Amino acid sequence: MQGIDKIQLAKFITDGLYEDVREGDHTSLACISSSDRSKARLLIKAEGVIAGVDIAKAIFAHVDPTSSIDILIADGSDVKYGDVAFYVECNSQALLKAERLVLNTMQRLSGIATLSSRFAFEVEGLPVKILDTRKTTPLLRFLEKWAVKVGGCENYRIGLYDWIMIKDNHVDACGSHTKAIEKVHRYLKKNQLDLGITVEVRNLVELQEVLSKGGITRIMFDNFELPILAEAVAHVDGRFETEASGGVTLQMVRKIALTGVDFISVGALTHSAGCLDLSLKVIKD
Repeated sequence: MQGIDKIQLAKFITDGLYEDVREGDHTSLACISSSDRSKARLLIKAEGVIAGVDIAKAIFAHVDPTSSIDILIADGSDVKYGDVAFYVECNSQALLKAERLVLNTMQRLSGIATLSSRFAFEVEGLPVKILDTRKTTPLLRFLEKWAVKVGGCENYRIGLYDWIMIKDNHVDACGSHTKAIEKVHRYLKKNQLDLGITVEVRNLVELQEVLSKGGITRIMFDNFELPILAEAVAHVDGRFETEASGGVTLQMVRKIALTGVDFISVGALTHSAGCLDLSLKVIKD
């Protein structure tokens, strides 16, 4: 599970099972012998990109250390209706206890990976990177951002702690872009921090102020119309990294990329991704 923190994942599994199971799966405890074992298959019921197979393996290992899984389709692979991602053999009670956590997690992450793959496809061949944002499900960011990368896009900052992003509210509260940039540099120096700095601009006037001030990593153009965006990128002329954001859709992303921006941030990768339809079915003898 490259890219996933094992400690975070272990806590996620424990918390996810507690949410769903608490003191026990009473239905399975009532219906199924504690010694029974079952084999099940993970069935794909829609076209997309699969994500979460290795996470499912970790969940099954948690509920039954003697479980075994035969993976047929790896994370990041294209899938279609009727494919089988894996077979799992497990204690029957444990299998049913883990079923919903496995499916809910994989369906969500596969939905994100699928949408990310579509965005990546739209800009294929262009020198631009599609980035996710912080618009993630609380406490699931580490998995959702992992799924973005599985789908072929890139992660932006993980949180408020690993990158400086001066947005419109910061500028308005501070008084100007110049003041905000100066305060950020004083703060970073005082706290001995080395962080990238993105500054959001809303128009060409603000862009000129930022270019005059300098001392940043990247300029983010928020909701610029395409002709103005192309003009802004040309005006920056490679002095700083450039990024486009705001309402980016699959239909528009390539046109945005063709303006020459280095990055396009897309909140939709996580906040608007659906779920890939999957099912886990016990195989009858």
